[in-house]
Amino acid sequence: MSTIETHPLPPFIPPNAKVLILGSFPPPKLRWKMNFYYPNFNNDFWRIMGLVFFANQDKFIDKHNKTFIQDNIEDFLINYGIAISDTAYQIKRLHNNASDKFLEIITPMDIAAILEKLPNCTSIITTGEKATQILCETYATAPPKVGQSVDLIIHQKPIALYRLPSSSRAYPLRLEHKAESYRQAFAAIGLLSDMRC
Repeated sequence: MSTIETHPLPPFIPPNAKVLILGSFPPPKLRWKMNFYYPNFNNDFWRIMGLVFFANQDKFIDKHNKTFIQDNIEDFLINYGIAISDTAYQIKRLHNNASDKFLEIITPMDIAAILEKLPNCTSIITTGEKATQILCETYATAPPKVGQSVDLIIHQKPIALYRLPSSSRAYPLRLEHKAESYRQAFAAIGLLSDMRC
């Protein structure tokens, strides 16, 4: 019988953040390469961030040791005003893997409480179907299609929700095409305004 897992990481919330990135829930601990979000080396989230912001998919990668450079990741998020968390606080894994298809959500994350600590945040990015579904169910909004956005009202504040492709390699889209979707969203949010877009 599946046991209930509680989220093992606190939200990473730089107080200057303009955007909150939300996944679903971390993979099983045996897949972790760092004690941070998107810790699975086979997940391309940090390669996407490297491509979008630095035109270098290995910006946050230690290829020799097949791990991530966590200090560089945290510095990047702070410098660019990007917060990160997940949409599920407690889950059951129906299969012992990282697939969102087999996550049963027991308790959603309190996203409104996170946003209360982020006065400059005007946007949310969800990185997959399950994360989008949980958030939209919470706020009674029809989920947008991949690559599109909808407006939410959270604590009487308008928040733009961007649904982006999953960074999992199980999602059938080339890395460069995923990165382009993320680049467009970050440009719309204003985080690429001082860069060559």
